[in-house]
Amino acid sequence: MSVKQDQFLTVLGRDEALRRFETALAAAPLGIERVALAAALGRVAAESLSPAMEVPPFDRSTMDGFAVRAEDVASATDESPVVLRPTGEVIACGRLPIVAVETGRCSVIATGGPLPRGADAVVPIEWTDPTADGGITVRRAPASGQNVAFAGSDLGRGEVFLRRSTVIGSREIGMMAACGIGTVPVFRRPRVAVISTGDELVAPGAPLPPAAIYDTNGPIVAATVVENGGEPVVFAAIPDDEAPLRAALGDALERCDVIVLSGGTSKGAGDLTARLVGELGDPGIVVHGVALKPGKPLCLAVCRGRAVVVLPGFPASAMFTFHEFVVPSLRRLAGLAPRTDEAVAATVPVRVPSDRGRTEYVMVSLAEGDDGEIVAHPVFKGSGSISAFAQADGFVAVDALADHLPAGSACDVTLFDPRTRLPDLVIAGSHCVGLEPIVDRLTARGFRVRILALGSTGGLRAAQRGECDIAPMHLMDVASGEWNRPLLGDGLVFREGWRRIQGFLHRAGDRRFEGLGVEEAVAAALRDPSIIMVNRNQGAGTRVLIDRLLAGRRPPGWHNQPRSHGAVAVAVARGTADWGMAIEAAARAEGLAFIPHGEEHYDFAVPASRVDRPAVRAFFDLLADPEVAAVLADLGFRRA
Repeated sequence: MSVKQDQFLTVLGRDEALRRFETALAAAPLGIERVALAAALGRVAAESLSPAMEVPPFDRSTMDGFAVRAEDVASATDESPVVLRPTGEVIACGRLPIVAVETGRCSVIATGGPLPRGADAVVPIEWTDPTADGGITVRRAPASGQNVAFAGSDLGRGEVFLRRSTVIGSREIGMMAACGIGTVPVFRRPRVAVISTGDELVAPGAPLPPAAIYDTNGPIVAATVVENGGEPVVFAAIPDDEAPLRAALGDALERCDVIVLSGGTSKGAGDLTARLVGELGDPGIVVHGVALKPGKPLCLAVCRGRAVVVLPGFPASAMFTFHEFVVPSLRRLAGLAPRTDEAVAATVPVRVPSDRGRTEYVMVSLAEGDDGEIVAHPVFKGSGSISAFAQADGFVAVDALADHLPAGSACDVTLFDPRTRLPDLVIAGSHCVGLEPIVDRLTARGFRVRILALGSTGGLRAAQRGECDIAPMHLMDVASGEWNRPLLGDGLVFREGWRRIQGFLHRAGDRRFEGLGVEEAVAAALRDPSIIMVNRNQGAGTRVLIDRLLAGRRPPGWHNQPRSHGAVAVAVARGTADWGMAIEAAARAEGLAFIPHGEEHYDFAVPASRVDRPAVRAFFDLLADPEVAAVLADLGFRRA
């Protein structure tokens, strides 16, 4: 059969794209063998695992464009653009920036490039124009943090992602890869070449250089191959260079039945991968571009009777398209029954923004509402996130003609696993590593527990709506000066938690702060415009403290607002900021100096209708357990 390639880069609908690929491949069952890297798939975890670092390990751009200070371009419009002067530095993936972005300046940055010191947002290149004298005209103002994935925005140090007694699946394998965990222990299956491309990629288990990231797609694709009857043949990550990529493709075509690459499907530099795939043999590329988000740049080919697939580079895009387009044929090659998708009706409690023009898939976590209906909490982590897949139970589709999904929308949730069950306990609010020893013990007792890091305010609102069982919080009531209790309102029950030390973080040996108290250190920072702070997101309890200390002032770095204590510590440790406020445990993890401010109260709000649920009672029974109290003390926390 011969298939013309005139559809190259022609965007097709999902059904037509799948029909063309499956017709060209005509997959038939093969024999059975076994696997190497994903040997743990189907086994039971013997211990809980958490990352030894923040993921991603640095602030990075999610767009091609210019790294800027958001306050510099806040007034930019088409009618009144703002002109910035480039620093001369071009920041690419895998390269550590060395030039700070000062007021009125910007640096060229590629998608995935590390954010330089001083910058807190990225202006997409399409929002800009060059000037005749080498400047950059900005016609649209990004918000602080826009088009930036902050360090720790995906996973924080000490945040457990794999619990003891859990059956390991592809999402858990991907989580281990993203955290740099490289060794995990294992029917004739189709041999599937798994090739990741990118100059910035490092194999899990190897040392992580500055501005590099661990290869996530390779291990998670390999794990999904195993789940669906295949045997992965994992290649070392290939740099964006023609010779080694051509050699790897040739080797894979000789040894394997299916070839799956990730990265290099879009226009521009990514044309290299598609061009080399097109040279592998007839019928060649049958699809390049599908009207989906995530997943538009998918490339599907059949070469000498073998499927060759080029997935998008970001994990969410890669996994959506792999499941939709590769798994059906892979299962036929392995002699397995077709996969069956199941959906459940649920309500999405918050507004979900969307890009008009493509069907968009939004990952969600499920919980039970007060009246027994299913609530679908969106997992807002972006296509670059791998932890989103571990935290999500399925996805909802937003129509291509819509620019958002309204709060309270009734939707069908397509489940990632038809065996999905609602959790016995949903903890939504401020995340703290002190939760982990309690949740570990609950999991060992057979309870299914889900933690949603919504922030103190977000968790409190979820509890008020009856969408979670326990809402951890650390918010001070400004009027009374009392922690948490006055903010609960009707229908919520207060439960005391523990105390933890909040304080001022800075690098050891920084003489500007040594020997000072917190208020004195903040005052010193405010006097020196060269000193950059790192803030916290609105809704975080720490943000309330920061706002009180700053008393309305907005020093350099104020707009940099990551969502975790760990991300604050990473920013200070790596020098993109000079100070921030976080708990002592975060400072200790990064080897930072810590000026204590005082104890804060980390407590819990519980909907009155849920107080007597077995999992809720078990949680607070364990909180009172002396063994748990000892673990909390080791973390630097004190029971109330």
